[in-house]
Amino acid sequence: MSLDNKEIQKIVKKYGKTDKDTGSSEVQVALLTSRIRSLTEHAKENKKDNHSRRGLVMLVSQRKKLLKYLRRTNPDSYLKITEELAIRRN
Repeated sequence: MSLDNKEIQKIVKKYGKTDKDTGSSEVQVALLTSRIRSLTEHAKENKKDNHSRRGLVMLVSQRKKLLKYLRRTNPDSYLKITEELAIRRN
């Protein structure tokens, strides 16, 4: 369910400003999205796993807060990241 180092490095290279930029909001949103997608697949297969479902809800909430911050501080980056990750479609 968690990401391995190769996947994390690939996401950081794609969305970060540098190869070691793991703290920017864009990278954090991309990492959370990847974890959310894997947990969603897990939840579909294991319908009674309420502990993982709670973790999924917490991750979605954290991503929502980061996207809200990103929209407030850097609207261009917000639009770019939501389109690339295919989230928040209107």
